[in-house]
Amino acid sequence: MASVRGIEERASGVSTETSDQILNGARVLVVEDEAAISMLLEDMLLDFGCDIVGPAARLSTALEMAENETFAVAILDVNVAGEPIYPVAEAVVRRGLPLVFSTGYGGAGIREPFRDRPVVQKPFSQQDLKRTLIAAIRGHSD
Repeated sequence: MASVRGIEERASGVSTETSDQILNGARVLVVEDEAAISMLLEDMLLDFGCDIVGPAARLSTALEMAENETFAVAILDVNVAGEPIYPVAEAVVRRGLPLVFSTGYGGAGIREPFRDRPVVQKPFSQQDLKRTLIAAIRGHSD
């Protein structure tokens, strides 16, 4: 079923990307230290048509990638090999790119000034991840 916004935009002649188009071909930086979760994330992202940057399982690697790689959005595990992810989040924000936190602790475990950023709580479904990534990308471009 088409959304009212989509119908209004088509009627006004404004073209919009569908959710699938937004993710199709999008480069996503993945920072996750748990191999099973990393593989699950990769499978989900590939299903969405995304290209994967990484994954990075260590903070130093993640920071280097965040500063130097080309990507549209980052998915950051809040705790990577016992280290907080915030230096990587700061690098992503400095570049003006959107990010999504991945955590088993929920949004309450996110430090300021990042509490307004999207969070997917582990374990998350494919639909939760898709919806959160789309919201992060769209919210960043508004």
